[in-house]
Amino acid sequence: MAKIIVVTSGKGGVGKTTTSAAISSGLALRGHKTAVIDFDIGLRNLDIVMDCERRVVYDFVNVINGEANLRQALIKDKRCENLYILPASQTRDKDALSQEGVERVLKELDEEGFEFIICDSPAGIEHGAFMALYFADMAIVVANPEVSSVRDSDRILGILQSKSRRAENGGQVEERLLLTRYNPARVAKGEMLGVEDVEEILATKLLGVIPESESVLKASNQGVPVIHDADSNAGQAYGDAVSRLLGEEVDHRFLSVEQKGLLQRLFRRSA
Repeated sequence: MAKIIVVTSGKGGVGKTTTSAAISSGLALRGHKTAVIDFDIGLRNLDIVMDCERRVVYDFVNVINGEANLRQALIKDKRCENLYILPASQTRDKDALSQEGVERVLKELDEEGFEFIICDSPAGIEHGAFMALYFADMAIVVANPEVSSVRDSDRILGILQSKSRRAENGGQVEERLLLTRYNPARVAKGEMLGVEDVEEILATKLLGVIPESESVLKASNQGVPVIHDADSNAGQAYGDAVSRLLGEEVDHRFLSVEQKGLLQRLFRRSA
């Protein structure tokens, strides 16, 4: 049975779509048949991050409304054999998503043999976000290490614990925290919350810490999920997060200020 994972947050601009693209790509690269769905109806950014916007013919809402079948709407990723994208509609509003329609699409994906279904949620607690999280088996809560982002993430955790289908049936959604745009130097100066601070506030198991990196913006602009950039810290950190998601024991990296070696210091002085 497919595992449904929602990538969510209470605040916009924290890196949900970047994370959805990276995690789904990472799972596919490991050989797992994976679908990633854009729930941000009316905006639609996932197809841009994954460089398939020109290939969109039918979308998520078309499938829900019976205007196209699932196979017509799914877009096969150019880089990963096992990855498929279901884009959002740019011309409808979020009310176009119905609980019955979303459930039907998720069931069809399961019947098609998908092992993982990643739901890229819009920010906040409106209808589209609720539809994305309702059927989740696991939630990856994305937050920046700042007070407002962490506070809003705490609100999302409360909704997961009370309004998801699992909660209604007396169960619980697995929760994982992903910290993005982490800068150890700023943490040391007291300008940013540390990992321990965020873990204490949210009381949620840490999936990964993604360092602040120009490679993330560069990758998004190029339409290449940053996990494909194995030379970047961010790409490596997302790779580590995927490993943990698959049950591997992997130490967290990029949590402390990098100590420059002697040669780096000498070259910096002479520059």
